[in-house]
Amino acid sequence: MSIDRRSFADKPTLAKELAEAIADRIRNAIAERGEAAIAVSGGSTPGKFFAALGKMRDIDWTKVAVTLVDERWVDETSDRSNALLVNEKMLQGPAAVARFFPLYSGGDEPNAAQVAKTNALVSTLPKPFAAVILGMGNDGHTASFFPGGDTLDEALKAQGPTLAIHAPGAGEPRITFTLPRLLETDGLYLHIEGDEKAAVLDKALGDGPIEDMPIRAVLRSGAPLAVYWCP
Repeated sequence: MSIDRRSFADKPTLAKELAEAIADRIRNAIAERGEAAIAVSGGSTPGKFFAALGKMRDIDWTKVAVTLVDERWVDETSDRSNALLVNEKMLQGPAAVARFFPLYSGGDEPNAAQVAKTNALVSTLPKPFAAVILGMGNDGHTASFFPGGDTLDEALKAQGPTLAIHAPGAGEPRITFTLPRLLETDGLYLHIEGDEKAAVLDKALGDGPIEDMPIRAVLRSGAPLAVYWCP
């Protein structure tokens, strides 16, 4: 494992430091390849980070593409939508001109036709990602790699780029980038907060099946991973 665990005093400090790290990745990718793509996570944790990143004026946001590592299969107007969070918190001010690539493509279920539509869209994203920022649940899931997921094995191994997944702990049906596609990145990050999440990470770093705590697939991938944590 190549894991760099970084601890910060509080949430605002973590948000600022993570935003600066991702901004560096974006600027480097633009300098090297002329454009940059990042994949971010939803949930309640990344709001402050999104706001800090979106305010950065020294990024040429016209050359930036933003997508999600995964999404609940809900319309962007839903308060459960990760896209809504990104649009409200990050894609404001200087970042409003960035290109956003949603994963939800309509309908009640992520059937084969809808997933194909999403895949056609995200296949046009610049490669590799400049940065991928993951989160982690208390059950050890990351992206939509949930314990008990009906397509978990495929999600961890297939080239993707995305696929649908249903799992007992997921709530709605989900769509997620596959792990191999997420690992195609200049920088891989895990953003977690609170003592409970630190304990979950410690457990995941120990022995045990990947199926029980799918975050282990990331931790055991051999890819360099920067963990940003605060109480």
